[in-house]
Order: sequence, then C-alpha cells, then structure tokens
Amino acid sequence: MQDDIHEEPAQYASPPCFMHELSPEFRLDLVRPDAWSDVLRWRKAERKRLIDQRLSMSPDERQARSDRIASMLDLTIGKFGGRIVGTYWPFRGEPDLRNWGIRVIERGGRLALPVVIQQGWPVEYRIWSPGDPLERGVAGILVPPRGPAVQPDVVVAPVVGFDKEHYRLGYGGGFFDRTLAVMRRKPLAIGVGYTSANVPTIYPQSHDIPMDVVVTD
Repeated sequence: MQDDIHEEPAQYASPPCFMHELSPEFRLDLVRPDAWSDVLRWRKAERKRLIDQRLSMSPDERQARSDRIASMLDLTIGKFGGRIVGTYWPFRGEPDLRNWGIRVIERGGRLALPVVIQQGWPVEYRIWSPGDPLERGVAGILVPPRGPAVQPDVVVAPVVGFDKEHYRLGYGGGFFDRTLAVMRRKPLAIGVGYTSANVPTIYPQSHDIPMDVVVTD
C-alpha cells in the first residue's frame, strides 16, 4: 500500500546528537514537553534503518519471504469468495504479493488498490484486475487511474516496522490511519512485513490505529 509516502517533518527541539535513536531498544521519556519531537526523530531514523535493511536483501530472498507471507495470509484470511481485498503495489523492498493477488481473484475475491488523492486525506481504494490500466501516482507507485471508490472487506498493508501491539510504522504521512478512521465499516486490517521489522515499540500516539494482526515470513 502506498500509505505514508511523505515523511514526518523534522523537528529539532532535542539535543543535536541523536544517535541513540538508531537502537530500537532506546526508551524515550514521554513525559518531557518536547517528547513528540523525539518520537518523530526516532521514527525517521528507525524508518531509514529498516528500509535499508530490507533493500539489502537479494531479490530472490525477498521473493522467498514474500511467498511465505502469502501462505500465511491464506491461513489468516480463509475464504475469499465475494470479498474485496485491499492490497498494494510493492515499493522500496516491500513484500511482493502480486502473484498472491492473482490467486485471490481465482478464488472468487476482488482486488482493490489504494490511490492517494491529496496529502492529508484518506486514500481511495479502486477495483483492479490484471490487465486493467495503471498509471504512475505519488512517488511513482502504480495506481488505477479511474474507477469508483470501494470499501474493502480486508485490507493488507505493508509495514516498515511493527510492534507487539500491532501498531504499524509506515512512511510518515499518516494516510493509512486516516483511511481506517473514516471507513464506514471496519475491515480486517492485516499488516505484512519481514520478521526483522519487529521493534519493541513505535511509540504510538492517539491517532495511530493498530492492525488486527501482523503477518510475517
């Protein structure tokens, strides 16, 4: 999913040396007045570390891990017939579930891809099938150029990082949380990522919405 493709604005209320942010074991003092500035800076550093880590994998290793995630998604979701599954076009080393999406269609489901309409807005899901046209959207991610918005029954969203409470670290724009918050009915929200993306906490805030489950390789 192309959620959170704009990074949070950098804020520098804390001391300039912030190398301790690179360790996921670091604990912030959230009582301090400038604690949120520290959270933003920690998330930015952690985001870079985790993306660099997954990009360092070979394409074959990423695909093997993606295939294992796909198998676990089958077990997690169960029946696909008559359901709309919101998925995503892979970006920056995310698990590649495109082949899995074809199998969802073969089993009676439908796929929907997210489209960023405007910064600060929820994304819009549009039905897509292999062979339908795609165009470059925000950050060059392929999206359906037209079609009515739909409400997915299941949403599969890639994570940059995730914690034991199933809170998701994305790219920093907050698109996914906004989308879940305005949906008329709550979908089954599934985060997908590599096991190495697990961190002790992302320091969730009141606007962050946890996944129902996170599926890894």
